[in-house]
Amino acid sequence: MNNFKSHFLFDSHQRSGIFFLVLLIIGLSSVSFFVDFSEPSEFDISSEEIKALTQELDSLHEEKLKKKKPKVFPFNPNFITDYKGYMLGMSSEEIDRLLKYRDKNQWINSVSDFKKVTKVSDSVLNKISPLFKFPAWVTNPKSKKSFKNNGLKKKSFHQKIDLNLATLTQLQEIYGIGKALANRIVSYRNKINGYTVDAQLYQVYGLSNEVVSRVLNEFTVKTPNEIIKINVNNASASDIATIPGISFDIAKNIWEFRILNEQIRSIEELNKIEGITKRKLELIKLYLLVE
Repeated sequence: MNNFKSHFLFDSHQRSGIFFLVLLIIGLSSVSFFVDFSEPSEFDISSEEIKALTQELDSLHEEKLKKKKPKVFPFNPNFITDYKGYMLGMSSEEIDRLLKYRDKNQWINSVSDFKKVTKVSDSVLNKISPLFKFPAWVTNPKSKKSFKNNGLKKKSFHQKIDLNLATLTQLQEIYGIGKALANRIVSYRNKINGYTVDAQLYQVYGLSNEVVSRVLNEFTVKTPNEIIKINVNNASASDIATIPGISFDIAKNIWEFRILNEQIRSIEELNKIEGITKRKLELIKLYLLVE
């Protein structure tokens, strides 16, 4: 009997625990009484509110995808590289045709020129041609009638301005020379540390032969830049490639030509190499010599 009573005898800590347990049971019972735990009714996805919300989420997702796409800015097709051509969807053959054309110092001046040179498909052309950006003198040529040619007289050497001292303002006084072309003439002059001969002006991108003739009627090289010539029979392909206007491919061809022929006896022999035009050969003579 005493053992039975001992089961109902608790100390103060045990009584407190039993009290809190009773309170917890009562609290949970109350929650189950006031809260409905039955399954919710089916979600109506066909409602107009849900459709509107879905459309808004889809539009936000599309906008996010557009922002992730790399932006393509207008560009001059004359300067497409292998990587850029690949990214634009051009084949390696089409890119090679363009680069070979440019190596001859020839320029693309229209979408039709690009099509003719590269033979790119119409689908690719329609996709990339809206991004073409040609120089202003190509897209908006001034009327030849506005050029007063009647009063143009050939000036003597002393009457001309030194091309190496010409300012942007003076250059822009020539018909056909705008701010962009004037900047290119000066930038190229700085790049080669000053013009050595008038013919170097033909290397400036965007200057047509006609415009160059007008420039040289007013300007000429009076303080030529001194050039230390390189012996072509000792030069490496990298040395030759430092010549302005000479690509590494042409430099390599010159080096290989020298190796195959054991040596070069005259600079004139270089005209046998593909890609070297008569005008380019004249410029090469400024930098190379035979010893």
